[in-house]
Amino acid sequence: MRLFIALDLDDIIRARITRFIEGVTGFAPDARWMKPESLHLTLKFIGEQPESAVVKVHQALADIRSAALEIHFQGYGFFPTAKSPRVFWLGVHAGHALPALATAIDEKTASLGIPKEDRAFTPHLTLARAQGASSSPRRMKTDAPNRNFHHLQEKLAARPTPEFGTITAREFFLFQSHLSPKGSRYTKLASFDLK
Repeated sequence: MRLFIALDLDDIIRARITRFIEGVTGFAPDARWMKPESLHLTLKFIGEQPESAVVKVHQALADIRSAALEIHFQGYGFFPTAKSPRVFWLGVHAGHALPALATAIDEKTASLGIPKEDRAFTPHLTLARAQGASSSPRRMKTDAPNRNFHHLQEKLAARPTPEFGTITAREFFLFQSHLSPKGSRYTKLASFDLK
């Protein structure tokens, strides 16, 4: 089973982001755009695990204590850099509470033998990936200046910074990812309250 942990979006924010995507996809038609129903804020990618691991992961995550999170969606950027873009993302702003939650999740899953993250948590919402390119936010040896998102960058620079609003996240989820040629499909396996 391919597993990850994430926050979900509410319907209002998802609708605003969907309208934004519909307005800009023509500026990067060769990119692989996320389906609106697949948008989520990843806190920890676990990867392939045996089905028996789900119970252990669930038990570990149930011990996490965190308050509800105010999360504001505004702005955009490109990974790894604007000159060598492979990923187009929306900005996510939540102060220190969101990275603290991601760190707590990383530590709990590490106690199960799941490798810890080797880079700092960078909150973002992935909207599109360049065709055939890695989705990693890190610089890679193969990165070089490219024009994957050049037209999109030009068009966005002429517009005001996009604002999508704020949500109060009151729970996070353990998801299963189902890969297929038509794109990934996600299923919620469990939810965990943020009080």
